[in-house]
Amino acid sequence: MSTSIKQIMQEIGQRARVASRAMARASSEQKNQALIQIAKVIRESATEILQVNSLDVEQAKQNGQDAAFIDRLTMTSKSIESMALGLEQIVSLTDPIGQVSVPKKQASGIEISQMRVPLGVIGIIYESRPNVTIDAAALCLKSGNAVILRGGSEAIHSNTLLAKMIQTGLSAAGLPRDAVQVVQTVDRAAVGEMITMTEYIDVIVPRGGKSLIARLMAEARVPMIKHLDGICHTYIDADADLAMAVKVCDNAKTQRYAPCNAMETLLVNQRVASQVLPTLCKIYQDKGVELRVDTATRKTLETAGFRGLVDAQEEDWSTEYLAPILSIKTVDNLDEAINHIERYGSKHTDAIITKNQDHANRFLREVDSASVMVNASTRFADGFEYGLGAEIGISNDKLHARGPVGLEGLTSLKYIVMGHGEIRT
Repeated sequence: MSTSIKQIMQEIGQRARVASRAMARASSEQKNQALIQIAKVIRESATEILQVNSLDVEQAKQNGQDAAFIDRLTMTSKSIESMALGLEQIVSLTDPIGQVSVPKKQASGIEISQMRVPLGVIGIIYESRPNVTIDAAALCLKSGNAVILRGGSEAIHSNTLLAKMIQTGLSAAGLPRDAVQVVQTVDRAAVGEMITMTEYIDVIVPRGGKSLIARLMAEARVPMIKHLDGICHTYIDADADLAMAVKVCDNAKTQRYAPCNAMETLLVNQRVASQVLPTLCKIYQDKGVELRVDTATRKTLETAGFRGLVDAQEEDWSTEYLAPILSIKTVDNLDEAINHIERYGSKHTDAIITKNQDHANRFLREVDSASVMVNASTRFADGFEYGLGAEIGISNDKLHARGPVGLEGLTSLKYIVMGHGEIRT
């Protein structure tokens, strides 16, 4: 690593640490005012954002990036408005910082409670999605943290412009501009420095492909909130409302292909396979989705006149496609569905379609994923949809946060002890 990159990152870290102290004592009014100002600037600058983003998109196309990558990188008028709405939703959320639990008086006389406090300085390392710049900064800001953002080189123009807008909002609210910093260098050595800066960064949140996450898992010294894969399943139970199943499973796969909460594997109970698969798979094929199927599913679909099916291989069951490809397996019962999810799933999001409440309850209890759903599309596994305003990421881990990580996931608790002169004997 060059000395210059190390020095740049150290200086960013020092400024972030100083800014984090100001953010920790900032009032809710200040933080909300900053968010309101950022939303205003974003809306006023929508045309400029689209123009700058087009530079990144065009460069990515010239570099031969695939369609899923381009989709994640591309901003639209709708996505810009969604960013502004996300900011405003965060404003409406209760500020968690400084909240104190009900005190519990001990036999000694002291009173024990817990106070919610910021984590400090958060480092976000992400690829291709410019909206992460706004979502991550907003959540860190509202939760009283400073943040260092290191986006991918492919979105450097978009991220730099959005960072300037964030800093404008911070200044307008009397908060330090250094509370949100974007790493300007595209040198990958900056990532290596960030993930070892334990004196300046309290937690790293990586949002990117498997190669990025794997690298960070191997090299990081700073704790992480992360997820590696989004291998999401939907199981159509024998007792499902089949019209509902068609609608939900269509949405779970085709509403968007690139997000980590898109369904990658469909499991269908053999008792209803011949009734639901032909209708559903016609929708998929009409939309250009490649179907990778097991033997039982192939038999059902070929009997119904389907062609162009692909035999599923072992690796398909554990593959996150992020593309118009779907694995389909016919299972004997709920137990087989749950066992399949346990073996091949990534503990991200899994759903069951059923009218049987006992089956729904078993699925909720036994499927060990960050989000488990009944009669709903996996595409709902999202901070905005969960009412968090936005999300800094989705965690498959069990510590310290799980599922979409919003405000509370960016805080910690400390014990507060109130005494009256008590001494320990």
